[in-house]
Amino acid sequence: MNESVIARVDWVSLLLYCLLVCFGLANIYSATYIEGSNSLMSLSDPAGKQLFFALLSLLTGGFLLALRVKFFEQFTQPAYLTALVLLLGLFVFGKTISGARSWYVFGGIQLQPAEFSKLATALMLAKIISQFQTNLKNFRSLAKVAAIVIIPALLIVIQPDPGSALVFGAFFFVLFREGLNYLFLVVLGSALLVFILTLLFEIPIVITLIIVLLSLIYFLLKRLKYKPKLMPFILFGVLASGFTFSVDFIFNDVFEQRHRDRFNIILGKEVDTQGIGYNINQSKIAIGSGGFQGKGFLKGTQTKGDFVPEQHTDYIFSTIGEEWGFLGSFFVVLCFAALIIRIQYQAEKQTSQFRRVFCYSLSSILFVHFLINIGMSLGMIPTIGIPLLFVSYGGSSLLATSMMFFIYLNMDANRLRDW
Repeated sequence: MNESVIARVDWVSLLLYCLLVCFGLANIYSATYIEGSNSLMSLSDPAGKQLFFALLSLLTGGFLLALRVKFFEQFTQPAYLTALVLLLGLFVFGKTISGARSWYVFGGIQLQPAEFSKLATALMLAKIISQFQTNLKNFRSLAKVAAIVIIPALLIVIQPDPGSALVFGAFFFVLFREGLNYLFLVVLGSALLVFILTLLFEIPIVITLIIVLLSLIYFLLKRLKYKPKLMPFILFGVLASGFTFSVDFIFNDVFEQRHRDRFNIILGKEVDTQGIGYNINQSKIAIGSGGFQGKGFLKGTQTKGDFVPEQHTDYIFSTIGEEWGFLGSFFVVLCFAALIIRIQYQAEKQTSQFRRVFCYSLSSILFVHFLINIGMSLGMIPTIGIPLLFVSYGGSSLLATSMMFFIYLNMDANRLRDW
């Protein structure tokens, strides 16, 4: 590896990455610990497999750092097409695990193409936006960019793995940075709010709330002398009110029963601590029992009693909360926040739009995983099945996200070079 590249590497980001991966290994080991049988050197144990993929990620990362940064632009289209082929191949050669045909199995190693498709999509999105100077205010250009994100997401949805597909929504945060009108965010946020309100209240009440809220906003803007036009408010109110009548169909005919149950539990319409709400309830108990300092490494009673299903994967944060307490939980949150902010800070230093878009893609994916996984563990978001990146057990997730991370390090180290 070029010594000058090592000297220019963002060591702050690399330190945060290493802290999260090492902390993840410790908690995976604890969550799966059985006295006298666990070993970090055994590929038959989750902790051993995770260590193998952690070392593989470092080796792959070293290789990626040694590459010329232009290689990633040249490799974009083959990577994206390969990702789509691998996703399509799952329907013929894939193995069904936990109800989803999402995995290729080679001996004892399982690989999930959905994780690597996020990397390929990030590269392709950066390529299209930078190469063609895409104007995101133009509908045709926006449709082209959206298709790049939506196509792999749809292939993942029909596996079915809606949780992994949901993460592709992170790329739209990148589009806002590159000029997408924030009206799209307002519309999406409003649709989500109307959807939740309609589940909680009767339709006439929700429509009344919409009219009152829009009227208040309109007259407030007039008072502030912004001179708002009345017609957009009327149109928005009609569309929002009309959407309330479709909520019942979406909830009852589009969502599966397990999704309806999880929404009802989160919204407080149902209490089910033994059925569909068992995971969330046990996770909250484990986190709450940790107190300020935690019970100590390998001393979590909820963890040792195996009360929280999937604790080393989707609910790894409950292990952290129980054994490391508020201090350990805050440490993880702080590391993630610092890493996400650091990547965005370095992204703004990039002299190439391709590199900036890719860096923002990485930070957005980290943010969405972080927000949903921890929110899920705390019972604030329905169970979706999204890992806490770098921390949760999962070789494909760790390797693919590490590849994105080391490509970011390469781009940042060479931001003043065009080769």
